[in-house]
Amino acid sequence: MDGNLGFSVHESSYIDEGVVVGDKTCIWHFCHVLTGSVIGQSCRIGQNVVIGPRVQIGSNVKIQNNVSVYEGVTLEDDVFCGPSVVFTNILTPRSAFPRNRSEDNLATLVKRGASIGANATIVCGTTIGECALIGAGSVVTKDVEPYAVVYGNPARQRGWACECGLILEFVDTSAQCTGCRRRYMQSNQGCVELVKEGRQAAA
Repeated sequence: MDGNLGFSVHESSYIDEGVVVGDKTCIWHFCHVLTGSVIGQSCRIGQNVVIGPRVQIGSNVKIQNNVSVYEGVTLEDDVFCGPSVVFTNILTPRSAFPRNRSEDNLATLVKRGASIGANATIVCGTTIGECALIGAGSVVTKDVEPYAVVYGNPARQRGWACECGLILEFVDTSAQCTGCRRRYMQSNQGCVELVKEGRQAAA
């Protein structure tokens, strides 16, 4: 790994011109980051990952092996993508009628702190909310609420997860994480973290 630039890139990987990579980010074997892409600080990009072109990735993002993050996908800070996660970017592709203009790429947004399990497929045009938890092998075809736990094909909501990742058990409309002790309230607006001393509730 070459770390002389403030970030590390394995000699087998390719970084195109016009790419921005943040400090302390590590890009491992056989990766390709295409032009116009931006990767934040302290990211971990696993083996055989393709990013771009013109993809936005935040800081402290972990992308495991064999993931392609195509144009139109944005990963905010602290996102986790498990091995072989699939992002699509065109809703109705045809080999005989190629759609390769940027306006044909439907935007997909994965918000801060969300985790996507191994082999999940994220259909383009969806937004995955903050700290959502997507089960391994799921097929996500519609937006996912913040803190939601979803899995299946098609993925359906099965519960709620704490910001730290543990599953929440609600009593009536309130829950407290058994690990980090964060507190949450459930309403018709979804799951909301309650304000506690020294912290702000999630937006």
